[in-house]
Amino acid sequence: MAGVFEVEVDGVEHDHGLEHHDQPNQFDVSKLSPEEKWRVEHARMHAKHKGHEAMHAEMVLILIVTLVVAQLVLVQWKQRHPKSYNLVTLFQMWVVPLYFTTKLHWWRFLTSWFIFSIITAYISYRATRKPLACTTPRLVYKWFLLLYKISYATGIVGYSVVMFTLFGINLIFRIKPEDAMDFGVSLLFYGLYYGVLGRDFAEMCADFMASTVGYYSASGMPTKHLSDNICAVCGQPILVDVSEEGIIENTYRLSCNHVFHEFCIRGWCIVGKKQMCPYCKEKVDLKRMFSNPWERPHVMYGQLLDWLRYLVAWQPVIIGFVQGINYILGLE
Repeated sequence: MAGVFEVEVDGVEHDHGLEHHDQPNQFDVSKLSPEEKWRVEHARMHAKHKGHEAMHAEMVLILIVTLVVAQLVLVQWKQRHPKSYNLVTLFQMWVVPLYFTTKLHWWRFLTSWFIFSIITAYISYRATRKPLACTTPRLVYKWFLLLYKISYATGIVGYSVVMFTLFGINLIFRIKPEDAMDFGVSLLFYGLYYGVLGRDFAEMCADFMASTVGYYSASGMPTKHLSDNICAVCGQPILVDVSEEGIIENTYRLSCNHVFHEFCIRGWCIVGKKQMCPYCKEKVDLKRMFSNPWERPHVMYGQLLDWLRYLVAWQPVIIGFVQGINYILGLE
């Protein structure tokens, strides 16, 4: 059925009802283009909220105060009870996007989410078993390091597509700007989301495995003495000397003189977010570890993902809380 709307533009109210079609100001909305329909809706919104400046200022004030209070609460929670904070944040990171994408019928995201969830659930199950299988630590770090690299590459490609679209390069390939922008933003979202979620699961698995191996304890002394030829991350022997060039991977020595498989210590520091020695807890110098300038963006990307955790996990909750306050106070 064709619909006609009442719109007030520039202070003049136009009655576009479902009757009186002989009046000159009436028009059929169904015959408008999507851009024209958006303009009509935009005009209706301005007409609806005209004269509500004081109410809008009150809503903005509520939003600012809620954001400040929520930030203080989250910081204190993270400092006093980091385990519960990380667990709740991880759960929200996992579930909140699922709710919105299901509601919006984003089937591609839901498909990738279920594939990621199944594989990660299996990896996490392996990481939390006791006794820990000798092949499990390297399997865990391989999966999460692979996921980290894929998310990093996907995010870079998505960002590049967005920038190319802004500069109009998409027109060379006869791609519509809205299609190119949607593609770029989607890739950027996939890369950042799975990068954040993967790092959080990797951190949880790293804690379980290191504690099970016995060379690392979150508080107190390790339950095992570390030999010179054992990697404290995976508990397996080190076969390549620090001064030798390995065929598959090298051996890396920290400033505290403890040696590890290069693959393990990179996974421990970057993916598992542990910037300290797995045995003696001495701080790891990431700049020294990644002397190659091409590898340093991985560290910066990891720091960006840590910042985005708050945006993805807690921002929707805070906005929902603000909407509840506005509803209770009768604000629109």
